[in-house]
Amino acid sequence: MAAPSSAAGCEDFAEFQELLRVMRTIDDRIVHELNTTIPTASFVGKIDASQTCKALYQSLMEAHTSRERIIKNCIAQTSSVVKSLREEREKAQDDVALLKQLRKEQTKLKLMQSELNVEEVVNDRSWKVFNERCRIHYKPPKSQ
Repeated sequence: MAAPSSAAGCEDFAEFQELLRVMRTIDDRIVHELNTTIPTASFVGKIDASQTCKALYQSLMEAHTSRERIIKNCIAQTSSVVKSLREEREKAQDDVALLKQLRKEQTKLKLMQSELNVEEVVNDRSWKVFNERCRIHYKPPKSQ
C-alpha cells in the first residue's frame, strides 16, 4: 500500500482518523488474508506458504512503519501549533478567541497522542495472528 503524504490530514482530526482507518485495512483483514492464503494440511503442496507469509510480513512492516511515521509527524505539527498559540496567549491574555483555538489544538493533540496507543493495540493484534499462522512457514528477521 502506498503511504499517503505524511502532511495530509493533520489539521482536521476527522480526516486524520479516516486516513488511519484506511491505512489499517491490512490489519483489519489479516485473519481473512491468512485463512485464504495459508493452506490447511490437506492443501499444503499447492501453495507456497513461506512466500505468502514473507510477503504479508513485509506488507505489515511497511503499513505499521508508515502509520507510525504519519501519527508522529502530525503530533509534532500539532505540538508546534500548540506551542506557538501558547506564546501568543502569553502576549494577549485577554484574547478569548485565541484561548478557544489553543484549547481546540490541545484537545486535538491529546487525541492524536491517543492514536499511538490505538496503533500499538492494532499492531500487537496483527503480529499475534501473523505469528500464530505463519510461525512454521516463515521466520522474520530478529529486528521485530
